[in-house]
Amino acid sequence: MGTITTAGFHFLFLIPTIALHAHASSQEAHLTEFLLSRKSRSSSGNTISHPTFHGGSVPVITNSLRTDEYPSSDHRTLKAADKISALPGQPDGVDFGQYAGYITVDGHNGRALFYYFVEAPSDKAAKPLLLWLNGGPGCSSLGFGAMRELGPFRVNRDNQTLSRNKHAWNNEANIIFLESPAGVGFSYSNTSSDYDRMGDPLTAEDTYTFLVNWLERFPEYKARALYIAGESYVGHYVPQLAATILAHNNNTGVMLNLKGILVGNPLLDVAKNKRRRYEYLWNHGVISDEVWADISSHCSFNGSSYGGMCHEAISKSYYTHRDLDMYNIYSPTCITSDNGSCYSSSQLPGYDPCGEVTTFAYLNRPAVQRALHARETKWRGCNRIFIGFKDSPDTMVPTLKWLIDHGLPIWLFSGDFDSICPFTGTRYTVRDLNLSVIEPWRPWTTGHEVGGYVQQYMGGFTFATVRGAGHTVPALQPERALILLRSFLKGILPPYKKA
Repeated sequence: MGTITTAGFHFLFLIPTIALHAHASSQEAHLTEFLLSRKSRSSSGNTISHPTFHGGSVPVITNSLRTDEYPSSDHRTLKAADKISALPGQPDGVDFGQYAGYITVDGHNGRALFYYFVEAPSDKAAKPLLLWLNGGPGCSSLGFGAMRELGPFRVNRDNQTLSRNKHAWNNEANIIFLESPAGVGFSYSNTSSDYDRMGDPLTAEDTYTFLVNWLERFPEYKARALYIAGESYVGHYVPQLAATILAHNNNTGVMLNLKGILVGNPLLDVAKNKRRRYEYLWNHGVISDEVWADISSHCSFNGSSYGGMCHEAISKSYYTHRDLDMYNIYSPTCITSDNGSCYSSSQLPGYDPCGEVTTFAYLNRPAVQRALHARETKWRGCNRIFIGFKDSPDTMVPTLKWLIDHGLPIWLFSGDFDSICPFTGTRYTVRDLNLSVIEPWRPWTTGHEVGGYVQQYMGGFTFATVRGAGHTVPALQPERALILLRSFLKGILPPYKKA
């Protein structure tokens, strides 16, 4: 497997790439702002710059991959340099390897992606490799996925120390948290015009290049089973990356051992997501019958822009839920005082809605950035330059169909308290796939407690809900999220025990 640079490597296809609330975390508010920005686009604004296919044929790669071999000793040296001896404030007894650093994805432009890698505490050689991506678009997998959701540590309220997450996903897999695309978190490009053209195609291209080059640095993982997971706008990233990998596996000498994808509360179909969001709010008593009737009457959700009456109807709905976290309508919110301190509006065991504040403070400590081998900079959870993300088509259905046709297992899961990417919208997208049900809708459990509901379809496709979770399932229901991960990796449905 050769090291890849993307200079001279550009897809002439896009594998069907399709494609504010004050108290919401920046990742979540970022997605809201991105979705709202699409209202002003004309329908022609959704035309992507790469040819797409709509299922049935394999994407054609007309450019050959350019590989640059480095001596193996250089890879060993780079891996050793990425080894983290200890993160500032980490607890005693850390029993797993940690690495962090940069992988160059375009040497000509000076584009490099930052990663944080945690190995499994036990039996790491027998456990798979999992790549975790956060969405936005433009939000950090280090700051959200690793530090607030499924990573091994949580930042304590002192902004200085870390505590162990007993439901960390590296109990089940060796996990790469990737800050993608360039411009997110510590990832960067030395060519500013790269940010202007950043979108779904280049993100898939760069992430694929990252994986190939990362495996050169960590060759012991080359043959390991690879899974890709994430949440939110990753409903675009992950299917496109998976299709990119399968296309290259079929057309080049580079082989990645991709075994499946797992996406939580995914943005898959913009029109269905918009309509079902307001339907969800009405069904949960957040907006009135009158507001829902106005929205239903005046909004078609078929185009990218709203008419005046539709916009007016939707505006009324925002006045009715300004005191809720729309990404978890039953969770406490983070309240910031005039003096800059923050506190939770109510108590929910195991969940801190102000965790973003402590994470921001921790990752901006110079000692932490040095320990992570990051360029010292002002780290941000999300980058606003990606609100105008390029080539973000409206539906991922063609991509999902192509992946299913090519035998890739796909699992989707949804926290049932999320109104921004609600499970209702995902269900309608799943219906568009026209798959036969092989295991009908049923509850799954954690002991004798219902953890959610699940249904399995032909072609290795599974959809599950998680009770009591919002947009970021591992943050709100970490035990249930870990059960889903185990089931996904084993290829079996989560357990069901009758009381």
